[in-house]
Amino acid sequence: MLTILAAAASPTGGPSPWLQALPLVGMGFIFWFLILRPQMRQQKEHKAKIAALKKNDMVVTAGGLIGKVVKLDDHYVELELAPNVKVKAVRGTLGDIIPPVGSTPAND
Repeated sequence: MLTILAAAASPTGGPSPWLQALPLVGMGFIFWFLILRPQMRQQKEHKAKIAALKKNDMVVTAGGLIGKVVKLDDHYVELELAPNVKVKAVRGTLGDIIPPVGSTPAND
């Protein structure tokens, strides 16, 4: 009985557990580098855009509504969608800021 236990406890010459875990660590690093890191950068840019929001900016909400910023609050934004049509939106749900019509892209 002791010989069976001793044989089971002795190393059989296989790869070490650290070497077996190396592919998992590599996949975790690739996942972080290709997916999580760019997503965190996009979130940081979006927060900076929302923080720099000012009155009379044209914005697109997450629902696809386009409006002009009329009033700003810490958590909410009042948008004018059409003349005499105003809605209140959560500041974090704003998708993008539309550049003014007269501006041209940098690559033109």
